[in-house]
Amino acid sequence: MNIDSKKVTKDLEDNLDESLENSVCPDTNAPNLQHAFAYIEKVFRIRCNLHFKKDTASEAETLPQLAYYGDQSAFSRFIEKHQPTFDEYVVLLLALTPHLRPNFLDCLIKDILPATGEFPEIGGTRDNATRVFIPTGETAVFLLAGDDLDRRFEVQQLFTGEHWFAQKNILRLAPAKEGEPLLSGRLFLNRDYIELFTLGRISAPTFSADFPAQEISTELNWDDLVLSDEVLAHIDDIKGWIEHNSVLLNDLGMAKKIKPGYRALFHGSPGTGKTLTATLLGKYTDLKVFRVDLSTVVSKYIGETEKNLAALFDRAKTREWILFFDEADALFGKRTNVKDSHDRYANQEVSYLLQRVEEFDGLIILASNMKANMDQAFLRRFNAIIRFPFPKEAERVVIWRKSFPDNIEFEKGLYLPEMLGRFELAGGSIINVVHYACLKMLARGQERIILLDDVLQGIRREVEKEGKVFKNVVSERKTPGSLPES
Repeated sequence: MNIDSKKVTKDLEDNLDESLENSVCPDTNAPNLQHAFAYIEKVFRIRCNLHFKKDTASEAETLPQLAYYGDQSAFSRFIEKHQPTFDEYVVLLLALTPHLRPNFLDCLIKDILPATGEFPEIGGTRDNATRVFIPTGETAVFLLAGDDLDRRFEVQQLFTGEHWFAQKNILRLAPAKEGEPLLSGRLFLNRDYIELFTLGRISAPTFSADFPAQEISTELNWDDLVLSDEVLAHIDDIKGWIEHNSVLLNDLGMAKKIKPGYRALFHGSPGTGKTLTATLLGKYTDLKVFRVDLSTVVSKYIGETEKNLAALFDRAKTREWILFFDEADALFGKRTNVKDSHDRYANQEVSYLLQRVEEFDGLIILASNMKANMDQAFLRRFNAIIRFPFPKEAERVVIWRKSFPDNIEFEKGLYLPEMLGRFELAGGSIINVVHYACLKMLARGQERIILLDDVLQGIRREVEKEGKVFKNVVSERKTPGSLPES
């Protein structure tokens, strides 16, 4: 049986059962998958009859043109986007089979080959717990090529790193164990695509050892963030990359000339808006933002940090996510002179991280309180290095004004935002003070009036957190601030 590697085509009228056609529903992948598994079964039967039973009739048997429902289901949209060849389509379904119909291949093989015995040509392995038949690379080449060596080599190309299966992190072949046949590794379908082909969507990953990052979001808007014009101009550059990167790489042919992805360093004092800026970038570009937990990534055990980083980047690859490394100098810091094995492995971790950052095709934002702590090898590779300066007094007044709730009043005769701008506090600390003063106001159970004494006590707490001495720079009762003009 010689199967041509043609594109999977849509032909609803000639090649699909009318009963199936009437069941099309855009909210489910079931009609497409039911048709696909019926097709895979026919391919499997022809191959087994030809190989094991030497059935010459099978060699003359032709397969109908493979079709799919253009019903806008998740499966249909995937096929339309990637336009897989016949071989690619079959391999995708083989990898999906254990997750969708675990007993499908077992029952099929027993039905076709009822005699007891082993059939190493078919390949496959079994899960130790469930004993489910797991297709391997050998299963794929047997099904598509049989004993034809040229066709086997052709199918084997699907499992190379250059194929779009690997490039887009969709499907891979597990490495064979030492000394075992090259194609004996099992077929692995990315868990995201298992969800896509079953539930019709890809859910955001939850925090785990395999994905040490947490999705972050905000209800705030750009108007709630007070940044200098210089910083805003840099942020606009990042927005421009998000919007036009695809055209730049593909239409203008720059993919061969520039590295994928975009790397930005946000540095400045704590509370100056680095995290909020990263979160707002995701909110207004419809990209998910994940803050990486460096305490989970970094390990004292040799090799574990690289393993954790590999799991993180592999999961994020091709997903168009924003990865946000807070306090990044803990991991991206300067490499040290090698004095012992610990230093050598620490430097290897930094080098490995540099490699993965450069290869990542999305937006990576590193946040650091101290740019001077960052390794120069990293700094040279950033597309943007953005300093978030400590807010000036006029900017602090605006932050105070935006931070207080709209439905409260200030102590009679005082307009606190104008007065409080004199305190050298960053935006994050100002929010903490407002939080404290509002809780004090609510605890009194009276009218919603913010008292200066409560605000000053909140400021004292923030200043003393940093080990500094609190100094009151406003006269509490004698010099009220001016009221805002209406």
